[in-house]
Amino acid sequence: MAEMNGPDRNGFLCICIFTITFWNNTYTSAENGFKANYSKSGLDAVPKNLPAQMTDLDLSYNSISELQISDFSSLSKLRVLNLSHNLIRELDFSIFQYNKDLELLDLSHNKLQSLSCIPVTSLRHLDLSYNNFMDMPTCQAFGKMVKLEYLGLSARRIQKSDFRVLANLQLDTLFLGLEHLTESVPGSLPAFNTKKLRIALPENSEFVSLELNVTESLELSNIQGKQVSDLITFLSQPSKNGKLLNLTLNNIQLSWLSLTAILQKVWESSIEYFNINYVNILIFENTSQSLNYADTSLKALTIKHAVAVSEMFNQEDVYRTFSEMNIASLTISHSGILIMFCPLKPSDFTYLSFSHNSLTDKIFENCKNLALLETLILQNNQLKQLAKMSLMTSHMNSLKRLDLSQNLLQYEDNMNDCHWGKNMIKLNLASNQLSESVFRCLPANIQILHLQNNPISSIPKEITELMALEEINLASNKLASLPGCGQFRNLRFLNIEMNSVVSPSSEFYQTCQGIKQLKAGHNPFTCTCELRQFINLQKQGSMELVGWPDAYVCVYPDYLRGTLLRDFHVSEVVCNVSLLITIVIIVTVVLVATVSFLCIRFDVPWYLKMMWKWTRAKHRIRKSNPEDLLPNIEFHAFISYSEHDSEWVKNVLIPNLEKEDGSIRICQHERNFVAGKSIVENIIDCIEKSYKSIFVLSPYFVQSEWCHYELYFAHHKLFSENADSLILLVLESIPAYIIPARYHKLKALMAKRTYLEWPKEKSKHGLFWSNLRAAIYVKLSSNEEERAFSLS
Repeated sequence: MAEMNGPDRNGFLCICIFTITFWNNTYTSAENGFKANYSKSGLDAVPKNLPAQMTDLDLSYNSISELQISDFSSLSKLRVLNLSHNLIRELDFSIFQYNKDLELLDLSHNKLQSLSCIPVTSLRHLDLSYNNFMDMPTCQAFGKMVKLEYLGLSARRIQKSDFRVLANLQLDTLFLGLEHLTESVPGSLPAFNTKKLRIALPENSEFVSLELNVTESLELSNIQGKQVSDLITFLSQPSKNGKLLNLTLNNIQLSWLSLTAILQKVWESSIEYFNINYVNILIFENTSQSLNYADTSLKALTIKHAVAVSEMFNQEDVYRTFSEMNIASLTISHSGILIMFCPLKPSDFTYLSFSHNSLTDKIFENCKNLALLETLILQNNQLKQLAKMSLMTSHMNSLKRLDLSQNLLQYEDNMNDCHWGKNMIKLNLASNQLSESVFRCLPANIQILHLQNNPISSIPKEITELMALEEINLASNKLASLPGCGQFRNLRFLNIEMNSVVSPSSEFYQTCQGIKQLKAGHNPFTCTCELRQFINLQKQGSMELVGWPDAYVCVYPDYLRGTLLRDFHVSEVVCNVSLLITIVIIVTVVLVATVSFLCIRFDVPWYLKMMWKWTRAKHRIRKSNPEDLLPNIEFHAFISYSEHDSEWVKNVLIPNLEKEDGSIRICQHERNFVAGKSIVENIIDCIEKSYKSIFVLSPYFVQSEWCHYELYFAHHKLFSENADSLILLVLESIPAYIIPARYHKLKALMAKRTYLEWPKEKSKHGLFWSNLRAAIYVKLSSNEEERAFSLS
């Protein structure tokens, strides 16, 4: 391949970077199509070759200065386009003529100075605020965007005629960014046909004259100086504020007297929801005047991020202003308040929120005038004693929801010092310093309990049964196993993720069968047999494991670390001890039965008995007659026969073998067995002192027990001494079916070895005797001859 140089290499590099960036920033959603996020990617132009299926495209916080029709012409399915915080100077709406589905277009915080208007009728959200427009960027085309719901505008100069094109629009929200306004004509703002009007007021300027005929919600930002008194005047004129229901004031600087004046005017108006965010109270005037809490439409007051610039003020006057309000909902958060008084008379409060302040355990101590309170939020304060918090609620008979999370709460296990409100159903004690003793200080009728992020290591068994408890969150504690539900019989949801759980307890399976959802991921699971039943919970569908399978991973043993519990498998036999014992017993029984059958089939016990007798006999022979251990042969043959064949042996066989010359010596049990020895010892002794062993075979032979012994020992000698010492003499033919199973050696010998058969014809007898004498003849030494003669 030729090496790339100069522009070619740079172009290739750019393509690679774009490809990598595209796949890093684009993902596919089956519901919403393609989405791409190129925010803060350092782009100076719209990326090329975007997928035609693109629906959401975020190009914010880049350096794009120019838009062309080719940038978006191929994106026919584009619905959302965010171009905010770029350097775009000019905009021609015709570049979106191929984007028939475009609903949201954000061009705020650019350098736009002019617009070329062509209506984009599909738009629902259009933001042109915070650009470099001198006049309001409105044109006749806006009047045709009948689907428009949100419109954001800003300019340095405004006049009433700028908004005529908006008269026919049914806007939900109109935002006017007027911070940089330098010129305006009185009455510049008409009565807008919008539900929500948001205005960022210019700094150090006259309050903008407003007439709100149909506006339901008004949000004003950047209020200070004379604008405060103008706001009070505006709120004092019902003809101008019309049917205003929601008022929000952001970033306001005023005195305490002005704040109370605003509150008084709001109290007397049609406003139902009043929000004040980021308020600086510059001075607290000494005044004995209090608010007139007559009948009011106000339902909720919310104050967030209030700062008292002056640290010296009459706390009684300030906090009583709020505690005596006759409204349903009051929120004061992120304001550093140290105390809140109990109302002097029965209060209408049903919702109170004082989160992110510096309240202490003194809050509402012995307060009996909050009987209607249903929700109390004291999150992130300086609360320390849980028992005192319980006493605080004891007179709040309607209290259902209490949030005490992110405090410093502890509970010392003292008996009968917790007295909660009787109707408490939801309690949030997350992110405190509570141990397992907390379970002895809980409301009896609690239904939802949050205890996450505490140092709880176990759940005591000696606690009051919480029959109503349905949900409990124990995430991020120090629990080592899945707890049982013995005290929470109606539990439906259990969250125990991010603890130290290695495996569930046996009590969990026995008492937690009613749980429908279990969130137990991100624990150091030990993947052993104990975990099989837990894994089967998801497979059987009896319990939903939230976060399955990705959040459930083996940590121990090391060779399984990182394995998903879904992929962990172990045999039922290995884990089920009862089954394993059953299988072992069955196999053992089968094996014993098989061995027993084979032993009976091949007469193994008999052979073992013979081996035992032979061993004992050999031992006694060696012990009593060590001189006999020499391999000396005294007889030419030992004859084994049945008693039924004894006549033929004595009258025919022996006389024909021994003859008168004495050259052949035969060992016969009747004359050569030594008195005093056992039969087995005599048999072994005779076989070992005989050169050959002759077995006279007949149907009666195989029925003789002693013949079987003699054959067994002779066969043993055959293999132990590697000698050809067996001679089989068939006196009468033996049918195979009458040979017992234990005579399988005899069958094997007759099949493999040559045997002599007694001829019926007399003419063949001479040859028979010659062959037999030749087979057994061997020259014996003189010592053996003398000993044999003396024994005979």
